[in-house]
Amino acid sequence: MKNITLTLVVLAAASAAWAAATPKKPIVYPLGYDDTPLIFSGSKWKVHDIARPAPTAVKPGDKPGTAPADAIVLFDGKSTDAFVAKDGVPCKWKIENGELIVDGGDSWTKQTFGSCQLHVEWKSHPNTEGNSQKKGNGGVFLMDRYEIQMVDNSPNNPTYADGVSGAVYGQTPPLVNATRSAGEWQTYDIIFTAPKVVAGKVTEPAHVTVFVNGVVVQNHTKLLGPTLHKKATSWEGTFPASAPFRFQDHKNSIPNRMRNIWVRAL
Repeated sequence: MKNITLTLVVLAAASAAWAAATPKKPIVYPLGYDDTPLIFSGSKWKVHDIARPAPTAVKPGDKPGTAPADAIVLFDGKSTDAFVAKDGVPCKWKIENGELIVDGGDSWTKQTFGSCQLHVEWKSHPNTEGNSQKKGNGGVFLMDRYEIQMVDNSPNNPTYADGVSGAVYGQTPPLVNATRSAGEWQTYDIIFTAPKVVAGKVTEPAHVTVFVNGVVVQNHTKLLGPTLHKKATSWEGTFPASAPFRFQDHKNSIPNRMRNIWVRAL
């Protein structure tokens, strides 16, 4: 019995040694197929189509919030060269500790944009005077006409629902209030789908998805038209295919601040 057991052990060891010495043939999976059905009727591509081009590689930012490799950096803490003030004169906002001080009137980007991904960080001062829309107010106007609101959303500063931070101003309140306390940095990530325009007329309205501090507060929200104050809006009139961003100076007693602004055209 002992001899049989010893023999089995020796055979097992020899088999393991042989297996280790013999290279395994790698399993090669297909890179795609050319015999699958179309994804949908009229589609250019089949399911898992081997001929379909792979997406372009983009290096993401080194840490959350920093610009990816294909972004246009509008403000990196060093220069206001990407912006102009009213009537195209140089931007009047100052820089302090790598932060834009929102003081001196609204600022516009020199470049124009349509559909895009926009990242911007901002904060209001906790000791700003006033209440409601007069406290820590600001905003980013997509295509110079559709405002995503910025305002002090602290519990001691109530205001109307379609005017809180993350709202499409005057149209759609955010799904939730995800802002931090005044004095802390707020992070906005905005996915904007520009309206489809034919001969200046809107054939499909704009849509926007907004993340405030990583929380979805607008989920592919349909815009009703340009932002207006105390008035209803519509898509009547003529519209451009692209336009600058406008960042609002709402004349707070202590100016808001902004940093780390970048955009990717979509």
